[in-house]
Amino acid sequence: KKQHKQKQHSDPTIPFSPDENILLVGDGDLSFAASLVEHHRCTNLTASVYEKDLDELSAKYPHVRANVDKILAVPGCKVLYNVDARRMAPFAHKAKPKDKQAGRVEQVGTMDRIIFNFPHVGGKSTDVNRQVRYNQELLVDFFKRSLLSLAPGGSVIVTLFEGEPYTLWNIRDLARHSDLAVEKSFKFQARAYPGYHHARTLGVVRNKKGEAAEGAWKGEERPARSYVFVRKDDVPKPPAPGMGKKRKAEESDDEDEEEGDNDWGS
Repeated sequence: KKQHKQKQHSDPTIPFSPDENILLVGDGDLSFAASLVEHHRCTNLTASVYEKDLDELSAKYPHVRANVDKILAVPGCKVLYNVDARRMAPFAHKAKPKDKQAGRVEQVGTMDRIIFNFPHVGGKSTDVNRQVRYNQELLVDFFKRSLLSLAPGGSVIVTLFEGEPYTLWNIRDLARHSDLAVEKSFKFQARAYPGYHHARTLGVVRNKKGEAAEGAWKGEERPARSYVFVRKDDVPKPPAPGMGKKRKAEESDDEDEEEGDNDWGS
């Protein structure tokens, strides 16, 4: 039993199902998206990047065209360029009027999972306080835009490296102020996504000759944690009195929270 329990804790958590509508935001070199369609058999994937077009993306990540081809080879999967996480247009459709007399039409989000892996504003500033503030602003704006695209019962998943300065961002509090709540968190394991490599915001590391340096920096090997956020309205009622210890454990970042089914990716 002990061995079985240890195996359960070592199995990667994958927080999505292959048939769900998945939106990847700021997906860098698209290796995460390529892994989702190739190894996780995702069929309703929208991978978005900040760069304005494929040429600009290729300048930062010379190998990206192969990933684009893998994604576009799957019907129902696509790549979108020039998508700013802070200003992205809603992925939504019009619902039936709530009030027929007033004729009010609501927009309902269409994305079951919205995933943002390792968000970062980029830049080479060494001012930690400034970097923390800029990245907090990025996350707050992203959360607000995500709510417009989130399908009923859906979740927003953000992955960050562990330790400072990332812990200084206080991502849980930022989400709470954006009408989101933490459902759970878990260790992000890159091995669950064959072919995935962490892509730096600034592009590939290059040597003095301007050539891509192989093995210069492997972010996928650093400890990281994924946070799953849901709308506050979707959170179950607080536990009954006397359940304080359980609540404290659920809010801890020091252990995986495995309520519900496991599974996700980028």
